[in-house]
Amino acid sequence: MEFTMSRKVVRSSKFRHVFGQAVKADQCYDDIRISTMTWDSNFCSVNPKFVAMIVDASGGGAFMVLPLNKTGRIDMSYPTVCGHTGPVLDIEFCPHNDNIIASGSEDCSVMIWEIPDGGLTSMLTEPVVKLEGHSKRVGILSWHPTAHNVLLSAGSDNVVILWNVAKGEAVVRIDSVHPDLIYSACWNRDGSMVLTSCKDKKLRVLDPRKGTVLYEKEKPHEGSRPVRAVFVSGGKILSTGFSRMSERQVALWDPTNFGEPLTLQELDTGSGVLLPFFDPDTGIVYLCGKGDSSIRYFEVTDEAPYVHYLSMYSSKESQKGMGYMPKRGLEVNKCEIARFYKLLERKCEPIVMTVPRKSDLFQEDLYPDTIGPEPSVEADEWFNGKEAPPVLISLKDGFVATTKAKEFKVHKSLLKTTTATAVGQPDSSGEVQSLRKEVQDLKAALEELTNRVKELETKN
Repeated sequence: MEFTMSRKVVRSSKFRHVFGQAVKADQCYDDIRISTMTWDSNFCSVNPKFVAMIVDASGGGAFMVLPLNKTGRIDMSYPTVCGHTGPVLDIEFCPHNDNIIASGSEDCSVMIWEIPDGGLTSMLTEPVVKLEGHSKRVGILSWHPTAHNVLLSAGSDNVVILWNVAKGEAVVRIDSVHPDLIYSACWNRDGSMVLTSCKDKKLRVLDPRKGTVLYEKEKPHEGSRPVRAVFVSGGKILSTGFSRMSERQVALWDPTNFGEPLTLQELDTGSGVLLPFFDPDTGIVYLCGKGDSSIRYFEVTDEAPYVHYLSMYSSKESQKGMGYMPKRGLEVNKCEIARFYKLLERKCEPIVMTVPRKSDLFQEDLYPDTIGPEPSVEADEWFNGKEAPPVLISLKDGFVATTKAKEFKVHKSLLKTTTATAVGQPDSSGEVQSLRKEVQDLKAALEELTNRVKELETKN
């Protein structure tokens, strides 16, 4: 018996040998002055089309959006998005339209921007929508994962606002829950709950539509430095924080039984806040410390000790921020399971996480169906209580967009702040009629071609 026990020293996992590698120098984005603001957000957002980074700007706030293929040295005069009057603190691309990005700023506003395909050719100063409702700086933004045009913002006024972006209105205002600064706020997988961490040393799970607290945990970490938290699989919560002795910790919680952590592990004595990135498809959580030069990663499973250390990617230079590519932007044929965009002082360096495999075939076990770009519900429906499980896509043939990115609908009352590129909703019956006719014509053409192919095949 003892013999068999001692044999199982190493837990079997297909992710044990995941390794990280920085891309070659010519695949980086160089000569970019990354923002020097002291704020613990990612400073970077990426999607399959663009990489966006908050940059230093004199007299106001700016961020840069580059097409992914625009690598190498970026000219000093490259246009930025510069409509904010104070420094930009957080940016996030919309998960349902790769050309739409939100920004939150010290100037108390949230702005929504439309980036043309191919990137900017001139400075962008006019947002599609400007969302005003916070009385202090806005440092946290998070798009709803499955509802179209729903955005969460949290400000230093200790208020969380849920916006219907298309209407430019604050639908839910949660202003009596957090007595102090909100450190982090994020959604669960289907956007039915919001998780916040706060300076009052509490984790809270909220019902986003009602703004009520469902569960809360006092002092998940004893130390007084900022806590970050994310939902992981099975409704559990992973938090990072500090012990009383200022050691960095990672813990896993079951919110329905918040008393004791499922696990709590000490990591090191680093001083930077650990930003967690969780991948629901593999169960891996990546911890990137602000100011660290490494990325640690763990596998979260259902068996004790639940959070299993896998490995660490280390480099020489410390990171000022980190972008995380959605699954549909990865190279599946290279067994890439994550890609980070690491911000340094003057550049952005992609880091690729790979599972070593000998076969060139599609690795089904590494790529279960994943969240695609289609929303599953419209903003109004979601605010009225409709639940919205994510619409999944297969990555088998490398991701190919099967649906056109949802047009960013802006209601007529908003046209004062919209750019001419925002496309209205095709609501006139004429347009619908012509679309129907087009579909019929296409079907007829397809049938004709099918018959032609059959004819030729029978001849041969």
